[in-house]
Amino acid sequence: MGLVSVSDSVSVSELFVLIPLCLSFLLSLMLRCVDGDGIGIPTTLEGPFKPVTAPLDKNLRLNVSDLPYVLQNNAQGEGFQPEQIFVSLSARYDSVWISWITGEFQIGDNISPLDPELVQSIVYFRVFRSSLTYQAEGYSLVYNQLYPPDGLQNYTSGIIHHVLITGLQPNTLYEYECGDPSIAAMSSSHYFRTMPVSGPSDYPNRIAVVGDLGLTYNTTTTVAHLMSNHPDLLLLIGDLSYADLYLTNGTKSSCYLCQSIESPIQETYQPRWDYWGRYMQPLVSNVPTMVIEGEHEIERQAENQTFAAYSSRFVFPSEESGSSSSLYYSFNAGGIHFVMLSAYIDYDKSCTFIKSTFFLLFASLLTMYYHKRLAFGTDSLWLVLLSYLLMRFSSFTVTADQYKWLESDLGDVDREVTPWLIAAWHPPWYSTYSAHYREVECMRVEMEDLLYYYGVDIVFNGHVHAYERSNRVYNYSLDPCGPVYILVGDGGNVEGLDIVHADEPGNCPEPSTTPDMGGSCAFNFTSGPASGKFCWDRQPDYSAYRESSFGHGILEVKNETHALWSWHRNQEFYEIAGDIIYIVREPNRCPVQPK
Repeated sequence: MGLVSVSDSVSVSELFVLIPLCLSFLLSLMLRCVDGDGIGIPTTLEGPFKPVTAPLDKNLRLNVSDLPYVLQNNAQGEGFQPEQIFVSLSARYDSVWISWITGEFQIGDNISPLDPELVQSIVYFRVFRSSLTYQAEGYSLVYNQLYPPDGLQNYTSGIIHHVLITGLQPNTLYEYECGDPSIAAMSSSHYFRTMPVSGPSDYPNRIAVVGDLGLTYNTTTTVAHLMSNHPDLLLLIGDLSYADLYLTNGTKSSCYLCQSIESPIQETYQPRWDYWGRYMQPLVSNVPTMVIEGEHEIERQAENQTFAAYSSRFVFPSEESGSSSSLYYSFNAGGIHFVMLSAYIDYDKSCTFIKSTFFLLFASLLTMYYHKRLAFGTDSLWLVLLSYLLMRFSSFTVTADQYKWLESDLGDVDREVTPWLIAAWHPPWYSTYSAHYREVECMRVEMEDLLYYYGVDIVFNGHVHAYERSNRVYNYSLDPCGPVYILVGDGGNVEGLDIVHADEPGNCPEPSTTPDMGGSCAFNFTSGPASGKFCWDRQPDYSAYRESSFGHGILEVKNETHALWSWHRNQEFYEIAGDIIYIVREPNRCPVQPK
């Protein structure tokens, strides 16, 4: 901790902070003049709304392409200069994580991981324009992506640094630098604003939400528009770099679908993570950003390891929120409690282990016994006999860690302190597009009752490369107390837009071809307008608005009952909303469970 002199003049770097704040304030005044008290903007109180499908804009770039490497590399650091700087929240307003990378990655047959101890992990931080500077120190690591087969290139990352800075004031602009001062390898100044104290009257001004970004020309438009809307918080709803669409030699894979999650390994080109981090730095080094994983983050490698890049490059408030995994966690932002869930690990309320489980144990022990790999004797015979009895007569149920954690986390939420409850995960439960249609039905079956019981207000999803907003829905039926589901998988990824709807003639997928992480749960509907069918024959009642365009969303929580949601398509000016609505909570009509 030390003192830093501050001149009375405003530096160029400070202007980059002050100008956006002024513009944001002027824009809010303009919107108030135009919209008054919200006159003309619909609210969920007026719903359910008649389903609307926006016509496809033929001017869209449906054949998307990645940025060339020369552009992706434009922020590459030299030596141990910090790069890929990233700010994320802890569970509370008074602490944030600062992450960055130093040193260069290696890829090839003979790689030698860098020693994390080579460089310190230091952050200098202060209230903006204050002369009092504090210092925080963190930890560092490297990760490897390894492929045993000959001809595939291995990867080792640069040194990844994570520093938790604490003791922060709420709703306050901070300035910081990160790096290693002992070798003159410090970053330039960056800025972030802390979240307000949790309470029913205090909220972040604007929360940006987007999924499936990738690194294409469409991505650049999405990010530019998003930055122009000046969010205080950013949610990235999975599928970030799309490194797994490339082979280890950097060429585009011609058959991503051939590399299923059941495959022993899945080739990836890990440098795309570095390119993506460098490109995103101007945004994510200044706006606290919270991410959740998608299927493109699985990246199965040697020894069946998964999520190595995702879990190493980002840091999450998992421990602070009581989670045992980096793949699901929760945090507060003012009067909002966010729950970030995973569709790619167990989420079952009850997993039943029956005879087949113990048959494998019995068969294995018996084989070892007769091949003398299990020592002969009374104890061994009893072990074989016990496994047989378990196989023959036993079954029991256990609850997956994620479900137990979610039930506990939701049960601890005090809606007098955080009235708004928002959940996010990657693949949607409610989407009317043919792509990924009802793909996580098992997760919905297991968890939907829990979210409904505790009164979740809004759910954000990605995965499907389009936009869709639902009416309030529960179990495929209109329900005034169900959440509003918002699909924002339209960030700009290289796979392009999804434009086909499952309810259109000839576009309904076969149930047998619908994959599900949890087994087989997607069957024909047994009631309602689609009874006896796997798909509706018209746009479902629960689908309020859908459009195949790239874009991003902005959530502005106004008070404990009203939140303004707006979605901004890329082909229009960033201020123009292609879809806008006030989402209104009705706690008297839909009482939530007490703390």
